[in-house]
Amino acid sequence: MYTFIVILITLIAILMTISILLQSGQGQGLSGGFGGGMAANTALGARRTSDFLSKSTTYLGTMFLVLCLAANFFIDRGTTGGSIITGSNINTPAPVASPSAIPSEEGN
Repeated sequence: MYTFIVILITLIAILMTISILLQSGQGQGLSGGFGGGMAANTALGARRTSDFLSKSTTYLGTMFLVLCLAANFFIDRGTTGGSIITGSNINTPAPVASPSAIPSEEGN
């Protein structure tokens, strides 16, 4: 299920990117100087095209957010519920008995 949701999120992200890039700018910043202002809006169609792109961006953004939150619940977290450190299978070597620095009296 998680893989399906991630694929769906990817497709929505691509569609949302296309929808955002097709929209004309609201201000007269760089788009006004290069695009000619309202001429770009009439080339794509009437006001209905702008409304459709605006609504599709809103719906795609909402679906993107909801699916990202839903994907969190479908992540496979395994069977352990504890800490990674306490649940690790690292074999620590047992302390080795080192010879004492004080000579024993049995050998003398």
